[in-house]
Amino acid sequence: MRADNDVGGASLSLKPALDRISAEIDRQFDLLLKVPDDPRKPLFDAMRHAAIGGGKRLRPLLTVATAELFNVDRARALRVATAIECIHVYSLIHDDLPAMDDDDMRRGKPTVHKVYGEAAAILAGDSLHALAFEILAEEATSPDPFVRSELIYELARASGPNGMAGGQMMDLAAEEDVFDLPTVTKLQQLKTGALIAVSVEAGAILGRIPPEGRVSLRGYARDIGLAFQIADDIIDEEGDEALVGKALRKDAGAGKATFVSLLGIGRARDQAAALVEQAIAHLQIYGQEADPLRAVARYIVERDR
Repeated sequence: MRADNDVGGASLSLKPALDRISAEIDRQFDLLLKVPDDPRKPLFDAMRHAAIGGGKRLRPLLTVATAELFNVDRARALRVATAIECIHVYSLIHDDLPAMDDDDMRRGKPTVHKVYGEAAAILAGDSLHALAFEILAEEATSPDPFVRSELIYELARASGPNGMAGGQMMDLAAEEDVFDLPTVTKLQQLKTGALIAVSVEAGAILGRIPPEGRVSLRGYARDIGLAFQIADDIIDEEGDEALVGKALRKDAGAGKATFVSLLGIGRARDQAAALVEQAIAHLQIYGQEADPLRAVARYIVERDR
């Protein structure tokens, strides 16, 4: 989904940063998930299958790019970015299970439960969830215990019933209920937007920016979170499964309301573009140091996967 007046521009400018963060996050997981020579081996294999390789790594990039606004050490920002990616990957493992979305492919390869079985997939998700908070609690993440505590609190809140898990419950209910636009918006703000929002806020927390100093970043994160999901809905309608690496058009088949089904392709595309411009406007208090965040916002509506 690309803006007509800037075809591929943000995607090209962001590619080096995406390539770098992908390699860094893969390296973090490789170090964290050394496979033991004991009966836990299938669990670690399953975690590595889900966590290493593939994925856009947008959430880690948002964390690192925001942290860099406030001169945070990149190694510390990468630890927090890895913790957030642990939560994201765990959610994908669980979402793909037969009891949830029942998907066979994810990121261009078989889902964890198809390779390792449902029990190992559940445990792999549980373990990545636990690993996220283990990383945040360690002193290597920040020497300031108040920073570590706030990171843990915000990620827990974004992951639970008032965030991602609550949004997934609403998504399951959408198969039975008829949702209007405000309800679909709330669903996506929880399921997708909450983790994107905490990815941005975490960088500011690492920079010791007080809550009142994060208002513009919260507005930016809110707007790109909704734009991201609208773009996802358009990709689900028009995209190429080979490029995306998973099954498409399942929501339509299940009768779920989406931004596309409620707005139509044209209005949905216009709304996503408007949200991106609004998100960028929130960053006007920053100079060139916020250009990576601006590029992420534009990339969200240019991407094809």
